[in-house]
Formats: sequence, structure tokens, C-alpha cells
Amino acid sequence: MITRRVFVGSLAGGLLAAPLAVDAQQAGKIAKIGYLGVGTAPAYANRIEALRAGLHDLGYVEGKNVVIEYRWAERADQLPKLAAELVRINVDVIFATSSTEVEAARQATKTIPIVFATHADPVSLGHIASLPRPGGNITGLTLLLTDLVAKELEILKEVVPHATRLGVLLTLTAPSHRPALQAVKAAGEKLGVQVHMVSVQTAEDLDGAFATMARERVGGLLVVASPLTRSQRTLLAELALKHRLPGMFGTKENVEAGGLMSYAADLPDLTRRAATYIDKILKGAKPADLPVEQATKFEFVINLKTAKAVGLTIPQSVLVRADQVIQ
Repeated sequence: MITRRVFVGSLAGGLLAAPLAVDAQQAGKIAKIGYLGVGTAPAYANRIEALRAGLHDLGYVEGKNVVIEYRWAERADQLPKLAAELVRINVDVIFATSSTEVEAARQATKTIPIVFATHADPVSLGHIASLPRPGGNITGLTLLLTDLVAKELEILKEVVPHATRLGVLLTLTAPSHRPALQAVKAAGEKLGVQVHMVSVQTAEDLDGAFATMARERVGGLLVVASPLTRSQRTLLAELALKHRLPGMFGTKENVEAGGLMSYAADLPDLTRRAATYIDKILKGAKPADLPVEQATKFEFVINLKTAKAVGLTIPQSVLVRADQVIQ
């Protein structure tokens, strides 16, 4: 677990020469942003770079008018302690990208603004009152996971049309996976397939989860996106290949690591856009008055090398819809 401030210097190239265009800085104030995450800085390098780039475009220069305090948890249950630490050091804003981090930050403070970028379902989880008027101290951008998982299951069924049972890997410690579970069940009924749910909490659970799905003879696998499934993307790809199980994943990074397919919002784009919320809050806006925006960019990615390895032919009707094909 990393609890110190890190700058990930290799990502900062070109970001330290921006003009000083922030009102707060002209008054000599250095803004302090708390970054709360599950995983490691290298695993989230593209998100860190996206947030920094967004801040840079708005005139923020690390070490001059802004400092980012990073707190990384190895497991979700470590987040409350790290969120409380950010509150103790009195950060101006907490960036907590998904529902998992937001829940920990919400429990730690009702006053410090919290900005999310990839929250799956902020309304039904009670983190905000509504998208137009979030209320409270939390706002940001959402990808609406309940809609995404239904679409992901639909595409998976197209790729394995003869499958009558599909596995679904969830992390029920991720708050957004509870409503996602209901959405997957409804989508399965509509598609006429049985869905076999397997919940995991740590990386140590993954091997047993795949063994369970193998015994259930599922014909394909939907992996619902979470900090765990993203951070363990290499292991997930290896296990899917070992069991020759066609998989649909919730992030593009899972496919780049060897997974078969993903249909997902452009997460770095959402993260970059979150910088606008941080900027407005630092300039005096209240989170309660900043409407939550939804994802506007989605990507469908297919790994043909993995398809060949699991003995699967992707239908041409599916292949032509891909935004990116990894050979």
C-alpha cells in the first residue's frame, strides 16, 4: 500500500510549462487535491496522465499552484483509512473515481468536495440526489453501468450464439455491482440465457471463480468492471485463456492485457473531463450545483489473437462494429 505523495515523474513530461491561469494561484494559494484509488500508480498511469492533462489545460502546474496527494489502497477495505487521512490533511477536493472510492470518501467527509469520473450508478447508490442537481458534496461524471452491462451481455451472446449459460464475474464489495447484478439478470432473461453469478473480493478468489464457472460449463464470461478486475487484468486474461472461455470485459485495458473483448466508456476521457469539475470547485462552485455529466465516448475493442487462442471465430457482423481490433 502506498500512502505517500507521488508525482509519477515520467508522466509529467510537458505538463510543467503551462501559464499560471488560475485565479486561486494569483492570490498565492496552492490548491491541494487528494487522489484516492485502489491499485497502484503504474496500473492507473493513463488515468493519472489524463487528470493531469485536464488540469494542465486549465492552468494548473504541480508544485506551483496545485499539489496532488495520492493515496493507494491494495484492497477496497483499506480505503476508509486513506480517505480519513486525506480529510485530516485538509485537502481542498477529493478525486475518487468510481463508486468504490466515492463510498469511502463519503463516509469520511460531508463537507470536503468529492469529484468522481467513472462512477457507475451514483443516483441509485444514494451518492447524489439526481444527475441535474446532485446536492451534497459529491459530483462528477458517470458511465451508467446498468446500461453498459446489458449491452456487454448482448454482444457476448452474439459472439457465442449457441451458449445457453453465461458466467458473470462481479465484485459485490463494489457498491455499483449490486444494481448491475439486477441489470445482468434482466438482460439474461431477455436474451434467453441462464447467467451464473460468481462474486470475488480479492485476487486470490479469481482462480477458484474460474474453476467454478468451468464446472458450471458456461459458454462465455462477462467480467463486470471494478478496481479489482482492472488491476488484475493480466491474471484475468490468463485464466480466461487457460479455461478457453470467451470473455467480455468492462475496460479496454483488460483487452490490451489479453482479454477477448470490451465494450466500455472512454475512461481516460472521463477522467480528463473531471478536471473541469475540480477547477470549478477550486474557484468557488458548490458540488451540489454542478450537474453530473454522462459518458459520451464508448469503445468496442476485440483481440483477434485471443479469439484464435480460444478457438473462436468472431462473426463478421460483430467484427465490423469494433472501434479497434488487436491482431
